[in-house]
Amino acid sequence: MSAHKHRLENQPAFILHSYPFRETSLLLEVFSRNHGRLAMVARGARRPRSALRGLLMNFQPLELSWFGKGEVRTLHSAEWQGGQPQLQSTALLCGFYLNELLLNLMARDDPHAALFDYYLMTLQRLAHETDHAATLRCFEKHMLQELGYALLLEHEAGSDKPIEPGAHYNYVIEHGASRDVEEGLPLLGKTLLDMAADDYHDPLSAQQSKQLMRMLLNHHLAGKVLHTRELIKDLLKN
Repeated sequence: MSAHKHRLENQPAFILHSYPFRETSLLLEVFSRNHGRLAMVARGARRPRSALRGLLMNFQPLELSWFGKGEVRTLHSAEWQGGQPQLQSTALLCGFYLNELLLNLMARDDPHAALFDYYLMTLQRLAHETDHAATLRCFEKHMLQELGYALLLEHEAGSDKPIEPGAHYNYVIEHGASRDVEEGLPLLGKTLLDMAADDYHDPLSAQQSKQLMRMLLNHHLAGKVLHTRELIKDLLKN
């Protein structure tokens, strides 16, 4: 009975990953809008007649109800909310990349409602737009910002001096862009300003922003390998 006192109803959520658990159940990694990343067991979800069978899909908006207060909660029910087209081909791989980022960078039980909303919007963009590389750069930047790792893109490191579009800078991790250092990643000022505006139409900005995000994500991942990144790196040329 005590576990049911910690029951939560109809919470907006997405399934980030699922694993077979015992003979008939699933172990879920869930991204909940109001409660962050959670582990959850869906008992009997793999049984042919389970009400949960076919509902617990990646990239589909759900409302989940669960109970428990330990590290692994117990799923009680799920309702599909609709409105999100199925991701196909490269867009599908990009979606798995987003999930892998969240699984590796989000702490458990740490709510990020704004990031949840941006994730939902990004899935819509992947389904309807063709410039998937630009969509990924936007998500990577906003994800780092929401997790407390905001990029310094509009001013030089350690000062209020604005970035100049035609100037050359070096971007140093946890420091920012500077013209006074030799280390770091070389970037054009326009790239930094385009990233601040989420504008990746310029081919050079698209190329340099990908290099910068790769460097920053590798730093924050601390050696963890993203398997989906290896699958899509040759598909997205920008």
